[in-house]
Amino acid sequence: MEIKTVKIENPHELNLILGQSHFIKTVEDIYEAIVNTVPMAKFGVAFCEASDKCLVRHTGTDEELVELARKNAFNLAAGHSFIIFMKDMFPVNVLPAIRNVPEVCRIFCATANPLEVVVAETELGRGILGVIDGFKSKGIETDEDIKSRKELLRKIGYKQ
Repeated sequence: MEIKTVKIENPHELNLILGQSHFIKTVEDIYEAIVNTVPMAKFGVAFCEASDKCLVRHTGTDEELVELARKNAFNLAAGHSFIIFMKDMFPVNVLPAIRNVPEVCRIFCATANPLEVVVAETELGRGILGVIDGFKSKGIETDEDIKSRKELLRKIGYKQ
């Protein structure tokens, strides 16, 4: 077994969701979950099929995001994993709907940070062990940091 990291290419620091599912219709069901939750959503999703043809299945509403999802899914090549890139919305808006897709087994992360995926590779294939989401902690927040955090949440509409 070989353990390696796969860097997720995200040149525009878009929000993304990385997860694991178990069925060929994952891309259709995730598509429906997103568009039924966020009308006019801009996103691309790709899914690594882990049997039969072992293709990267893909769909979305924005061709640039679909291409980014396809490219990253193919580089990752970890069985039954999926990746969603999105614009003009946040993962928090769609995570509950995605978690409720019957074939979704796990969400590894939802982030706009630099992302590395830790994978194990055997003769059989690849599997995701975990993720490195952003950077390590640099300190403990101060009272001023708390104030700034709360101001940001109010500015972007998540707190009154």
